[in-house]
Amino acid sequence: MHQHLRLGLACGTALAAVLSIGAPAFAQTTGQPIQTTTDAKKPADKGNEVGELVVVGSRIRRDTFNSPSPVQIITHDEATVAGFSSTAESLQSTGVTTGQAQINNAFGNFVTAGGPGANTLSLRGLGATRTLVLINGRRVSPAGTRGAVGSADLNVLPDAIIDHIEILKDGASSIYGSDAISGVVNVITRNRLNGEVIEGYYSKTQHGGGDEVHASVVAGRTNDRGSIEGSFEYTERGTLTLGQRDWTRCQTDMFTDGSDFIDPLTGRPKCYPINGVGDNGVTINTIGTSTTNGIGAAGTLTPGTLGRFNRFRPNSAIVAGIPGFEGVGGASAGGSLGPRDTFSPQMLNEDIISPVKVYTGFFQGSYDLQAWGNAQVYGELLINERDSRQTGFRQLTLDYPKNSLLIPSTLAFSTVSGPQATTGTDNLGVRTFVGFGNDHSTQSVDYWKGTAGLRGDITPFRDWKYDTYVSLAKSSADYTFQSFLTDRLTNATHVVAAPAGFTGPTTLSANGVSVTCAINITTPGTGCVPAPAISAQEIGGILPSAFRNYIFVPVTGNTKYDENTFSAEADGPLFHLPAGDLKAAIGVEYRTAKIDDQPGQDSINGNLFNLTSAAVTKGTDHVWEAYTELEAPIIRDQPFIKDLTLSASGRYTDYHSYGSDWTYKLGGVWAPTDWVSLRTTYGTSFRAPALFEQFQGGTTGFLSGTLDPCNNFGAAGTNPNVAANCAKELPGQQGFQATSGITVVTEGGSGTGLKAETSKNWTAGIVFQPHLPDAFGHIDLALDYFDIVINNGVSQLAATTILNLCYSDPGFRTGGQGFCRFVAPRDPSSAALTVRQDYVNIASFKTKGYEANLRWQDDLGPGTVRVNMQVTRYMTQATKNFTDQDFTEFNGTLTQPKWAGTGDINYKVGAWSVDYGVDWVGKQQSYDLLGLTPADGFKLDVPDYFVHRLSVQYKADNNLTVTAGIRNLFDKVPPFISGANGFYDRVGNAPLYSEYDYYGRRVFVNVSKEF
Repeated sequence: MHQHLRLGLACGTALAAVLSIGAPAFAQTTGQPIQTTTDAKKPADKGNEVGELVVVGSRIRRDTFNSPSPVQIITHDEATVAGFSSTAESLQSTGVTTGQAQINNAFGNFVTAGGPGANTLSLRGLGATRTLVLINGRRVSPAGTRGAVGSADLNVLPDAIIDHIEILKDGASSIYGSDAISGVVNVITRNRLNGEVIEGYYSKTQHGGGDEVHASVVAGRTNDRGSIEGSFEYTERGTLTLGQRDWTRCQTDMFTDGSDFIDPLTGRPKCYPINGVGDNGVTINTIGTSTTNGIGAAGTLTPGTLGRFNRFRPNSAIVAGIPGFEGVGGASAGGSLGPRDTFSPQMLNEDIISPVKVYTGFFQGSYDLQAWGNAQVYGELLINERDSRQTGFRQLTLDYPKNSLLIPSTLAFSTVSGPQATTGTDNLGVRTFVGFGNDHSTQSVDYWKGTAGLRGDITPFRDWKYDTYVSLAKSSADYTFQSFLTDRLTNATHVVAAPAGFTGPTTLSANGVSVTCAINITTPGTGCVPAPAISAQEIGGILPSAFRNYIFVPVTGNTKYDENTFSAEADGPLFHLPAGDLKAAIGVEYRTAKIDDQPGQDSINGNLFNLTSAAVTKGTDHVWEAYTELEAPIIRDQPFIKDLTLSASGRYTDYHSYGSDWTYKLGGVWAPTDWVSLRTTYGTSFRAPALFEQFQGGTTGFLSGTLDPCNNFGAAGTNPNVAANCAKELPGQQGFQATSGITVVTEGGSGTGLKAETSKNWTAGIVFQPHLPDAFGHIDLALDYFDIVINNGVSQLAATTILNLCYSDPGFRTGGQGFCRFVAPRDPSSAALTVRQDYVNIASFKTKGYEANLRWQDDLGPGTVRVNMQVTRYMTQATKNFTDQDFTEFNGTLTQPKWAGTGDINYKVGAWSVDYGVDWVGKQQSYDLLGLTPADGFKLDVPDYFVHRLSVQYKADNNLTVTAGIRNLFDKVPPFISGANGFYDRVGNAPLYSEYDYYGRRVFVNVSKEF
């Protein structure tokens, strides 16, 4: 009977030290079978005999777990009681990420690498492209959608057949090659199975939305010459929307000085339930005109009386000023746009957590040939399909040309200063801001990875073994999103009087005149549908279905990513030293990679209204590598030197894209006694630029003018630095309204000499495993220090980030320095902005800190108690984007906490066990970073955040295991911050931050049955 293990993460798995010394139960030679898996909760018995094993961070087999690098292990039992449903959720939990933000399904409506729905892992906060993910010691290639595919998508990893996961939080490029800068994740699958396991998981939230279901089956057969195993699993998570949580239904400015705009309809601070930042949020049910007299709406400085306005909304009771319209923005509104309409019930349909369905199959087998040095042929096949979906909300900005037949006579006076958004021509009459409704995006990602290999003994050499394999991986994804088309909006708003007798389907009655699209006069039969005339219905989003279908269409693209690998390696003893064998590993590897992203044609043509264009991203790269590793036992079993072992590794790499380089790593373990040991490593790493960073097609896109930092910069609550800089650039224009879109230019770096990143990584630690009296149980304690510096980093800042940092800089546009070097001077006629956001080698990063791991176990009463704790203290998390800058310290700022920790206590009696756990993210504040104080009116600090869980597990004699529990036991909601003029994205009033729980209290049950 085999022992069933399903993947999960132990909340507070504290074995970073025990896992590097004295815990052989979880390690195995890469690609080699193991017969059994020892209970994870049993302390390591130093007297146990163990077979040879290879642990992540080394290529050398050993008989002790004496790695000089800290290694964390994710186990089954401690994870199941934590209530995690998938490998992705386990790896993105606080116990692994130590509080660093991750890309998950809360980012579905944001632009992220890998596209919507991708889940990636960033260790030490250094980015997913700097974390290497392996299955059984072999690379997991990138998967996802759109051009920026460059990291492994955790969605492709299997769950049911995983035995354990090893996590190395240390640079390892000399061992594994490019990408292993901040760490390595090695997923180890179970093998040598005989039997079947059926398992089901269900999780339900208390407040609705976000429910999850997972079902799997695992089967295997083993005989004297080989084994074959396989698994199939299905995971589905439902959507969680803004309308399903109290704290997301009403996003407010959150000004601390009481200056939130009070909505006259409710008497409470105004809601902006979409990703807006208060007064700069989305506008709907509103028109923009040239400034004129009008009756002020409630909430303006002139309610019910004549004032001067350039924003109006329909009100049939108004007879003065502009009949049928009341003023909601302009000079008489005090410079504030607060009275505008910004809410539609459809906005609450937007996703907080986007839904997904994942299908995964994993198959593996091995067969002893009983020839060629006890050779064994083996193979693996991973097949995965992800179907994900996101729901958003779209505002439609319709520009009606001056003198258009679609403009009623009451608005014919208007001539707006500025060009039309769709044509760029300076003849704008009236702009309508329409709440168009919900839009949808979908992704279907098909991924497969196949491996075939041969391993065995090198007979002429004592105890030398070889392993060679070929691996082929392919991701093919279709992605569809809905967009307005610029040319169709232009056609629809440019109309002429219909010719006499013309009664085709493209005519409509507007203001008593029969009109048709102007394009139909010269190109009959093109199917253009005219825009509706300006009216209360049109402004309110009630649009003819034919018009909606004409201007708003699905746009589909396809992304392919291929990676092929050939590897050959061997390891064994070179010769015997007085303290043991000098061991070595040598190997060569060849990899090719290819990306081909083909956006929809309208995207390539720049025809997506208010969305960036996307050119084809297409390119290839290949690399040859050779590496070696040595491990030398220097002294053993001497006074004050129970063990002294040194290690060294080096790798030569030759990339077609940028050339060749060397990396190395040195390490050592010194154990003065059998209960304490010291360890350290120092090495260099590198990361070759990802294919998308090299070959992303040159694109020119446009952002809405509302994202201009100077838009309405005289309004209350504007960052004082921004207001001062805008006043310098636009003197006397405190009511400035950006009528032109922001041009964004983006291009990959292959043509501009993009180079590889380099880094240095130092770790040092001490491990205590004291021999306590039996009454005190067994304790393991590890303290580790880490220090990582990355130079010549590849970086691409978002255009909005560049703009916000430029305009908040006290040294604004002085000396061509800082972020303003990427922002061209404003167009002298239209005041339009142009921003450049290419991939370039500009960034440097450094992170350092301490990590403490504690594990204690003892018999207590009729059962056994186990305590795990892990705490991380970051000393610095700093970045500089230019060599002429000083480092900017982000440690302790919002979404980058100084402190993070996790812990749990488990009590087991017979077949029953109870587990209580807690995740902790430390307090954060960004006042110092942004040059502000609480007196400036922004809330930019959050307190310590704790999430608790409780579960009970029962293991019956008939191999039935039932686990039930509650996650977020006390229904803790995320803390709130101010919008802060766009510096931080928010979900409702909370930061967009993966380590905060958006689900709320949820119950789960896991049932497993072995046969």
